[in-house]
Amino acid sequence: MSINYCSAEEAVRLIEDGDHVYIQGSTSTPEVLVKALADRGSELRNVTLYSAFAVTKGPAPYCKPEYKESFLVDSFFVSNAVRQWIDEGYGTMTPRFLGEVPALFRDGTCRVDVVLLNCSMPNEDGFVSFGVSADLATSAVECASRVIAQINPHMPFSYGDPVIKLEDCAAVVEVNEPLVEVPTAVPTEKEIRIGNYIAERIPDGATLQIGVGGIPNAVIRALSNHKHLGLHTEAMTDGVLPLLESGVIDNSQKKVYPGKSIASLALGSRRLYDYMDGNKDIIFKDVAWTNNPFVIAQNPKVMSINSCLEIDLTGQVCADSIGTRIFSSVGGQHDFVYGSSQSEGGLSFLAMLATTNKGMSKIKPILTPGAGVVTTRFQTNYVVTEYGAVNLRGKNLAERAKLMISIAAPEAREELERAAAERFGYSFLRLK
Repeated sequence: MSINYCSAEEAVRLIEDGDHVYIQGSTSTPEVLVKALADRGSELRNVTLYSAFAVTKGPAPYCKPEYKESFLVDSFFVSNAVRQWIDEGYGTMTPRFLGEVPALFRDGTCRVDVVLLNCSMPNEDGFVSFGVSADLATSAVECASRVIAQINPHMPFSYGDPVIKLEDCAAVVEVNEPLVEVPTAVPTEKEIRIGNYIAERIPDGATLQIGVGGIPNAVIRALSNHKHLGLHTEAMTDGVLPLLESGVIDNSQKKVYPGKSIASLALGSRRLYDYMDGNKDIIFKDVAWTNNPFVIAQNPKVMSINSCLEIDLTGQVCADSIGTRIFSSVGGQHDFVYGSSQSEGGLSFLAMLATTNKGMSKIKPILTPGAGVVTTRFQTNYVVTEYGAVNLRGKNLAERAKLMISIAAPEAREELERAAAERFGYSFLRLK
């Protein structure tokens, strides 16, 4: 079977009016193909573009008013590429736990006709790898009738689910395009305090799920003296490299893929991509599997560490929106919070700075109107700010309010006390 090498302009001519197209995410958006597709905007109509968690060089080129009848953006995770477009009402998003999106593809709820991929160079057996993004790409490729791949020497070859033979692609475009790099967030003094509060509660032999940003990196920095940690996470970042290279993460006590680090996607620097390239100790899997709470729970001492935007006095967590404005999406937070609760010795941590950049408290009497509840108060375990860590597990509403106020910014506590007393009455006042 021959391989159809062609230009990007020729490749995207395989896309027709009314098609549903999945665009690979993470830091591997196939931007050469995306640009060629956008350039066809004047001649296409009603092409649905699915996107997910992605970090791109800038706004997507198809997000232009003149293309509003050409491309319908339907995102499962609102990324920088499409955020403004969705804010303006041209695009939309489909709410779903990220780990459940593959089922939408597989059962036909969300049709996939075409997949645009950014792949590694082929190995000796003719396989290319999706590299840093197995997440939704694995299921999308499985369901699509046409796969268009750009092969790229900058893409690492990762092992596990994200591989395809070149002859199974409808079109192959050769590119030489560096991946987007995400600088490692340097933790602030406040974030370092949060990291220390979390790290001191993590035992040796734990299996880590770590989110993205300054707070997760602060946790990682505080784990350098731990032993025999494992990694089963949604997103792999530069932050874990020191723990992998030093042997702190050796995956020796995991039950699922012992000896292997597990992730669904990666985003970081060239150093991370080079470390991944051809590394058989790192396995990338379909997000439906990595984020399956019942798979997660098979590992002992699962430590789920995620950030959020705001939390109310009862422990309701918003992590996807600012009021009614969708800022991101759920990702894997819910899946790992639940999975860790079912793991023997597992814990979950929801961490945030106590105030916004404008000095507003992120601990609120009630969530901002319109804010989405990502983790319910029935699931919240540890909540951590720079003022401490509190465990809400098994606590009643009044007790939760008292604990939450104790880790709020000092200047916000009086107002929160008044709101708690009004809401919970004597059950709260008797705790004073």
